[in-house]
Amino acid sequence: MRKSAKTWFRWISYLEGASFLFLLCIAMPLKYMFDRPEAVAVTGGIHGFLFSLYLIAIVVMAVLFRWKIVRIAGAVLAAFLPFGPFVLERRLKAEG
Repeated sequence: MRKSAKTWFRWISYLEGASFLFLLCIAMPLKYMFDRPEAVAVTGGIHGFLFSLYLIAIVVMAVLFRWKIVRIAGAVLAAFLPFGPFVLERRLKAEG
């Protein structure tokens, strides 16, 4: 159970991080530079769904692995930083 939770968290982290980067680097320039707001509408919805899954995954990991409040706060903060979920996942993997 714990190993599958780590795998699930890893996948959700990667997908959420990638969707955030796509939103920032592709969809938003399309909206503001080329007047294509539908790019943000579609990508924003997907990112919002993945962000919600990421928050749920944080709760699951916090319960299963008894994360301290600092780790939980860091995981939530990582979602708001470009490349944040990737850095967090790398640190978690290094810790074992």
